[in-house]
Amino acid sequence: MAFWRDKWKSAGPRVAVVAHDLAMVWVTWLGLHWLRLGVLAHPPRIPLWSTEILLVLVSQALVFWQVGLYRGLWRFASVPDLWNIFKACVLGLFAIVLGLFLYNRLDFVPRTVLVLYPLVLMGLLGAPRLLYRAWKDAQNENLRMNSVRILILGAGHAGEALVRDLRRFGTYQPVGFIDDAIRLRGTKVQGVPVLGRVQDVAEIARETAAKLLVIAMPSVDASALQRVVMACERTGVPFRMVPRLQDVLEGRSLPGELKEVAIEDLLGRKPVLPDWKAIRGWLGARSVLVTGAGGSIGSELCRQCARHGARRITLLEIDELSLMTIEASLRRDFPDVELLPILGDCGDQAVISYALSKAEPEAVFHAAAYKQVPVLEAQLREAVRNNVLASDTVARACCDAGVGTFVLISTDKAVDPANVLGATKRLAEMMCQALAAQHSTRFVTVRFGNVLDSAGSVVPLFREQIRRGGPVTVTDPEVTRFFMTIPEACQLILQASAIGTHEAIYTLDMGEPVPIRLLAEQMIRLAGKQPGRDIAIVYTGLRPGEKLHETLFHADERYRPTFHPKILLAEPREVEAAAVQGAIAELRAASARYDREALAEWLHAAVPEFRPIGQHAATYTGSSTVVAFPARNARKI
Repeated sequence: MAFWRDKWKSAGPRVAVVAHDLAMVWVTWLGLHWLRLGVLAHPPRIPLWSTEILLVLVSQALVFWQVGLYRGLWRFASVPDLWNIFKACVLGLFAIVLGLFLYNRLDFVPRTVLVLYPLVLMGLLGAPRLLYRAWKDAQNENLRMNSVRILILGAGHAGEALVRDLRRFGTYQPVGFIDDAIRLRGTKVQGVPVLGRVQDVAEIARETAAKLLVIAMPSVDASALQRVVMACERTGVPFRMVPRLQDVLEGRSLPGELKEVAIEDLLGRKPVLPDWKAIRGWLGARSVLVTGAGGSIGSELCRQCARHGARRITLLEIDELSLMTIEASLRRDFPDVELLPILGDCGDQAVISYALSKAEPEAVFHAAAYKQVPVLEAQLREAVRNNVLASDTVARACCDAGVGTFVLISTDKAVDPANVLGATKRLAEMMCQALAAQHSTRFVTVRFGNVLDSAGSVVPLFREQIRRGGPVTVTDPEVTRFFMTIPEACQLILQASAIGTHEAIYTLDMGEPVPIRLLAEQMIRLAGKQPGRDIAIVYTGLRPGEKLHETLFHADERYRPTFHPKILLAEPREVEAAAVQGAIAELRAASARYDREALAEWLHAAVPEFRPIGQHAATYTGSSTVVAFPARNARKI
């Protein structure tokens, strides 16, 4: 019984609509006959039911169904629905004429009836739908009397669509638009007035008693968005924004969802737009292996590989929880992609050999690495073991297995390295360059700057400090960094991998560096607080190994553009393969002995441009020996 009740709940309204429309067809056909024949001196008797009426109903019903009249809902009836009804009425007339011609040669059917039939029927079908919508809108209007009053910034297509969506919910009341376009001043969009400019939003919000501001400018650039956000912050009213189309298409936001303004929305440059056709052409139907698959970069890299056509993805991860998390996420979102999870250390020769034999990958993305600058300054042995020796193990195993492409994920800190992270990553780049000259495997190195919201990065640290009420700690008021988002970094990796160069170092033209002080202030404001008043900013001084400013390019690496306007190709500096391989062998031996002094000496010898800086230049302490690197170009705090 419950089954049939549920069935009626879902199908009942549609059956009622079909019955209504067929009743209108019956009323129209008989009514027009009565009107036309009623003027005769001796009008014929018009039966309420006949074979002719049955043919009319069947013909019109088939046309209704074919046109798709019952796919829409009366609640959202609009001009396109009226056009659909008009088409159904006209096509229905042709079907009726054909059916009656075959039945009785249209005997006793007045021509006036045929001419007026589609027009009258359209009115009888359209009017109830529009009246029903008006009634529902009136009900929502009553609800809106106690609803949240919203002021929308941006009277373009996004703002107009937002008004329509808000009216359907009924719990929000758009009270006005804010837009700088002079031509829109004093006009109305969807019946909502355009009240003024963005710079006047504080005054307009106060006059309209707005309780929420919504930024409906999904295509605006970062500098303009910063101006809009600052204007919203001055009002003291909460604000949200309509997500960008790219975020919706890539699954980072839901259609119709209002999201908080994120710090990545305020980056001082436009996001890089990849050439997806080239990426899919290279990646499609391939088997790939990702080391460090559970990390910030590794996990997003796995998602993008799955999204853009990879046939099989092998997840190599040392942390069991991270491996389980990324595997579950991929199986949920990409059920058609074959996944091969492997728990283990990629620096273990047995683990990487097993993974390569099971996966048979055509490309390996080496994302496993230690990357926290202050930590690695005091942990030289682990930095060398993971960032250099493990990379060498994976790269050599790929060469032995005949892998087509090996991608090393590096960092801008490898340019003129001033800390252990930069030095170990630079040595890993040199190792790849040395191997590329001896093997057919294609070696690709990708450098990029700081990644927003990655594990251990400054953004989640600031967010947690703001949540606790501060203070927010910044190392130096002048320190700057290049920033990119996690998806953007992974798109760069895939784009660079798709470029068919045997041995290359790619970097992203990342525009202007972002002051960390400004980043902290923006995050505090986005949290609805004021820097210095609600949340203090404390300057703690540069940490060991940290620079004031990072550089993207080395003086001896000549960069040239690629087919992608934002990706540059560096001409690698000459390296002596035998010397690099000898240094790695010595580092491996020193690592096995946990000889920090020897590790420091060989890292300096292998990477002569390594110049530690800062008040606390890196110091590596062994059992009885201390090796202190000189603090060059140190800046007093």
